[in-house]
Amino acid sequence: MVKGYKDIIANYFDNHSFVESNLNSFNNFLDKELQKIIVDIGEIVPTIIPQEYENFKIKFNKIKVGKPEIIEADGSKRILYPMEARLRKLTYAAPIYLEVATYVNDIQRELFSIQVGKMPVMLRSKYCHLNGLKPNELVEKGEDPTDSGGYFILNGNERVLITVEDLASNKFFVKKLKVGPSKYVGKIFSEKENYRIPHSVEQLKDGIITLTFGRFQRVPVIPIIKALGLEKDQDIMNAVNYDKELDDLLINLYNSVDIKNQKEAIEYLAKKVGIMQKDFVEERTFDQIDRYLLPHIGGDKKDRKEKALNLCKLIKKFLYIANKHVPLSDQDHYSNKKLKMSGDLLEDLFRVNLRALVQDIMYNFQRLVKRGKFTSVKIIIRDQLLSSRIKSAMATGTWPGGRAGISQNIARVNSIDTLSHLQRVVSLLTSTQENFEARALHSTHWGRLCPVETPEGTPIGLRKNLTLLSTISKTIDEAKIKKQLGEESLNLS
Repeated sequence: MVKGYKDIIANYFDNHSFVESNLNSFNNFLDKELQKIIVDIGEIVPTIIPQEYENFKIKFNKIKVGKPEIIEADGSKRILYPMEARLRKLTYAAPIYLEVATYVNDIQRELFSIQVGKMPVMLRSKYCHLNGLKPNELVEKGEDPTDSGGYFILNGNERVLITVEDLASNKFFVKKLKVGPSKYVGKIFSEKENYRIPHSVEQLKDGIITLTFGRFQRVPVIPIIKALGLEKDQDIMNAVNYDKELDDLLINLYNSVDIKNQKEAIEYLAKKVGIMQKDFVEERTFDQIDRYLLPHIGGDKKDRKEKALNLCKLIKKFLYIANKHVPLSDQDHYSNKKLKMSGDLLEDLFRVNLRALVQDIMYNFQRLVKRGKFTSVKIIIRDQLLSSRIKSAMATGTWPGGRAGISQNIARVNSIDTLSHLQRVVSLLTSTQENFEARALHSTHWGRLCPVETPEGTPIGLRKNLTLLSTISKTIDEAKIKKQLGEESLNLS
């Protein structure tokens, strides 16, 4: 017998949540991204230490998160449920355990697992005690069976992390300027792990195309391409795929005609950014380029050629748009947006604070070694440091990068108001500026964002809400896609 549409809808909501995307984001953070952050830390090698610790290093291995628990005043440990956390003004958090190993001359000296802090747990997530409970069991625990979860409990207060809308990283956008030295500017936010480096491409009045990133401020782009290994003008023209619409490229090549090879290009760039030490000119200039120029492509010597080819592609797109052969980039199209949910926001927070913990470990290690009192790494890992910094950020809403209002007390006027708050999306643009296009309703919002629910006044159009049945896809696995394309015999070079 074929079920009616009402039965299908009822069955869907029995197995799915309105805030399922947020729950999946948080679960993915604890399951996968947490371990990736640990791997990115790599080996920790102390500096300025006595000779007997010359080859000493610390390595973080596996990390795992338990389930929320509480340690009473008498030292007893037991599980903690959300209702008790609300009533006793506690934080509903789970312990984080990290496996730490120390090595001397590549020989393992210690291997132990230690609690390095506590992570607030999202209600109804995989790590919450309420996950999988039936309605009657939820009532026994003091919970509303119709509550969707998707929020945290800090010091007894229910807090929600607001989804942040931002321009997609690693995409090149060109827009027209009303004032400034150039009519058009192309921008790309190159992001890899904790790096997010803004790049700007401009064409000055004399026709010279410049690139701005890191210490490089409005530096002609051709010397940068030559420094990356694309030395011949003919190779650059082939990489840009030169045609008659790109005559401005010839002006730029002529301007850099005196730069014959990679070495001369490096010397030119070093003067531009103020690297004066003759013995370290090449090393330090390449260090700046490898680390801060398009880091999403890579940071090694082998990635320089690919960076040069990508710069040529950016120049081509910029010139086509500047010469009005191609329409301007539509930054408000929702395919050009990225939504940072709870998992992504906590990833940024944890990465910054874990590095603060590493610095604290190094400080305590060097202090004890100088006094001759160092015995084990166990005594220099402060578990309260990570916990207090994460808890403080989530309790105040102040996030790395100077962002504020990320965490808010959940609205409990009625169930619809609560659901609206859990589905809120906030733009990073300031509400005091006009930004008419960003505030306007776009055709790509259909089915994704509610066309009605946005506040009156200065934040109109910048504070939006997801539609009730919308879902947010995870980050694309590029390696998996390349493998699938390779199996189809497609050329990926």
